[in-house]
Amino acid sequence: MVKKSVLITTIIISIILIFSVYILRGDKTHIDVNETFAKCLASESIMYMQTGCHACKQQEDLFGDNYKYLSIVNCLEEPLKCAVVEIEATPTWIINGQKYEGVQTIEKLKEVTGC
Repeated sequence: MVKKSVLITTIIISIILIFSVYILRGDKTHIDVNETFAKCLASESIMYMQTGCHACKQQEDLFGDNYKYLSIVNCLEEPLKCAVVEIEATPTWIINGQKYEGVQTIEKLKEVTGC
């Protein structure tokens, strides 16, 4: 009887801890991404990416459904556009003539675009 109550208590505590970590660790940047911001970002930048790129998928996930509003060039589909601006890694953002390689935080994108 005591062993059963200890087991139940341990399971309940484990569930609470897992739930707490999930809530605290959650990606809060996704909350800040709305359609207005995505459209503003699209007017101020171009994101160069390629299908199958893990980091590109991470960048996409930060925008959720509003990803569709971004200005995007897929380097697998349009290699000449990527060659002209010398894209060496994806994702790469070009904002005001400056390159930002790798996954960028929403905060960084807001800072450099003013959106």
